[in-house]
Amino acid sequence: MRSFPYRIFRWHAGSPAWGAGVVATLGCALPLSLGLTTGHSGFLVAAYGAFQASQADPLQRFGMLRMLLLTGLGALSAGLGYWSGSHPLLSLGLFAVFGLLLAWLQRFGNEAGKLGVGLAICLVLGQSQYGTGQLHNPAAVGTLFILGALWVMLLAFGLRGAHGLRMWPRMPRLPGLLRALRRHARRLPRRQWLLHALGCSLALALAGLAITLGQLAHGYWLSLLVICSLQIELQDSLVHTLQASMAGLCGALLSILLGYGLQSPAQMVATLLPLIFFCRTFQAHRYGLFVLQCTLCFVLLSESLAVDWDQPQARLFNSLLGVTLAMLVALLMHGLRQHLGRAGLPVSKSEQS
Repeated sequence: MRSFPYRIFRWHAGSPAWGAGVVATLGCALPLSLGLTTGHSGFLVAAYGAFQASQADPLQRFGMLRMLLLTGLGALSAGLGYWSGSHPLLSLGLFAVFGLLLAWLQRFGNEAGKLGVGLAICLVLGQSQYGTGQLHNPAAVGTLFILGALWVMLLAFGLRGAHGLRMWPRMPRLPGLLRALRRHARRLPRRQWLLHALGCSLALALAGLAITLGQLAHGYWLSLLVICSLQIELQDSLVHTLQASMAGLCGALLSILLGYGLQSPAQMVATLLPLIFFCRTFQAHRYGLFVLQCTLCFVLLSESLAVDWDQPQARLFNSLLGVTLAMLVALLMHGLRQHLGRAGLPVSKSEQS
């Protein structure tokens, strides 16, 4: 039997998406350059929108439709995240809803799960903008997010034109798409999915509540580490969840070391743009690696204009707290799963067999 790291984190071979990589790099370069010039954190939100929209390949058949979907839902998520930062109960409720949404989308396969991860990250980063003093309402956050994404869509239209493709593809047949998603969802037992949804909702809700109550500086490091562990393939094994959490923690430590070594926004942006190019060009098809790639790029985008890398204690503390929270929720779900198993209620495929 293949080991867990090979099964979950192995790299799937695929053609490099050079055009998508160029679009992602140029899309993030403009808002980051404006952010360096002005020092306004609003350009970071525009960079979030640019990177989120660039996750869709414009040369694919439905790439532009997917880009539009990522833009609209991402802007809504970022605005809701900013709004949730005003009260602990709002954070608790919204983060729980997005945890449920993430689990529900993961049920329909990798591509739908990737959409859920992107929306959860946009929610977390939107919350991180609350109280910065430069953005004052959710509408401003959503608008800046959309502006960054529209810049990427303009580049994507140019790329499609250079390849002689239609500017806007024909609409897909929704009934056939919904039937395919429904068939995929039936492969996962309902009780197994409900336990995973409960774990996702609980973990994200506690993360959002902890950040708001504790007024944690760089609190999104906590939430993003929790998101790394919320993978439907990992729910049957504490060891696998721990391995995914440790992989996310290693990525956080590498980010801290990179920022501590550079300690210059200009140098950070110069390092980040090639990283975005290679991450988007050689984007992992495997869900686990995609989550790590996406999370790492979003973290570095958020910290690209930071000037306090010489004080990494808050980032390290939040990362460790995120791993601890993820493992506590995983232990709770494992205990509940064992209890249901002793009661004669199968909760996984292995127990059903």
